[in-house]
Amino acid sequence: MRRKNSILVVDDDQAHLTMLKTLLTGWGYEINKADDGLKAVGKVHEQPFDLILMDIRMVKVSGLEALTEIKAYNPAIPVIIMTAYSSVETAVEALKKGAYDYLTKPLDFDELRLAMERAMDHSQLKEENRFLRESLGNHFDRGNIIGRSPSMVKLFETVAQVAASEATVLITGESGTGKELIAGALHFNSPRKGRPFVKMNCASVTETLLESELFGHEKGAFTGAHRRKEGRFYQADGGSLFLDEVGEMSLSMQVKLLRVLQEMEITRVGGEEVIKVDVRVIAATNKDLIQEIETGRFREDLYYRLNVINLSVPSLRDRKEDIPILAQHFLTVFADKNQKQIKGLTPQAMDRLLKYQWPGNVRELMNAVERAIVLSRSEYLDEEELALLDAGEPSRKDAVPTGNEIPANVSLDEVEKATVIKMLESTRGNKSEAARRLGITRKTLHKKLKKYGMMP
Repeated sequence: MRRKNSILVVDDDQAHLTMLKTLLTGWGYEINKADDGLKAVGKVHEQPFDLILMDIRMVKVSGLEALTEIKAYNPAIPVIIMTAYSSVETAVEALKKGAYDYLTKPLDFDELRLAMERAMDHSQLKEENRFLRESLGNHFDRGNIIGRSPSMVKLFETVAQVAASEATVLITGESGTGKELIAGALHFNSPRKGRPFVKMNCASVTETLLESELFGHEKGAFTGAHRRKEGRFYQADGGSLFLDEVGEMSLSMQVKLLRVLQEMEITRVGGEEVIKVDVRVIAATNKDLIQEIETGRFREDLYYRLNVINLSVPSLRDRKEDIPILAQHFLTVFADKNQKQIKGLTPQAMDRLLKYQWPGNVRELMNAVERAIVLSRSEYLDEEELALLDAGEPSRKDAVPTGNEIPANVSLDEVEKATVIKMLESTRGNKSEAARRLGITRKTLHKKLKKYGMMP
């Protein structure tokens, strides 16, 4: 059975409000009422609507004020403003603030019906698209970082200020927040932008290989070293080196990195030649390095060498104002990639995105939009395509069994195996996502699966 379109009618004229409810109910719509702009904003936070029909002149909170709040929260909801002839200029101002259309009182019912149908058929993130085009067109290279929330604006300002310096930068934040993009913005807005920007994930290789990857090695330095190889520091000479997941380094590697940062000299593995390098180091971690220092897993002197400037990237749940433009950006990218004609998201889909807590941050949002586009069969992404974002889906903090759920006669290995299996089930076999939620690398997850006989 097809769902009725839900309309919120906002008017402090009770007689007019009752008349509209009777009329629109007769047209087959599900009607919700509010007699004040503030109440309308509250209702939008409680549930999504397919359309809002709102008077512009109200005693407590005007339609114009309410419109601003509604569009800031869920810009996918189309809003039609009702106004008297004397306030047409104000209605035009409402259009500039994101209203879909305005109608003059007394209402022409045929015109009203046509405007409502047109609004619900063509509701898109017009203002967000405009902002997105402008932000991507700016000369300042954000490295494809998208956001206009206060926390991100402040971060952009700091990046612009720090980029021109030679200071070492430590970027902190949860997995999936975009730390690598911030590192790219630092490099490509610096005087070094014409030189190499080299990246190294410190958790992706073993300790022996990490030393070779960073500093290079001589021919015959170890088994398999058939020729000399230059390391990432050498490759980044004159430019910037991004060390991702620096908190995963072993203590012995931390000592070697510290020496290089102090002297700006490297020696290839198996070699004796001292090579001077000119490299700006940008490091990133999702770990609390102060806590790692307290437990003896990270060197305090290296921390202060890396943390000359600290940039903290906020989690997506702490900047929900950015979800609409991020979602629309990913929709545009992946609709084009998958050759699908998708115009936007329904208000219900956007409401689902806004209320979800995003443990995987921007990376999880990107994956959710791409998955929805692949599954979509219509011009607009609806909440059905975002079914995996149900509140019942386990997050990292509640996905692992609590102590009360563990029988006394079960071994630690069995508990670990059960936890891994449960996580793989919750991610539908996505090993990268399961590893992220468990707080381990994909490589470590593979080792555990082999140990349990779940991989060849």
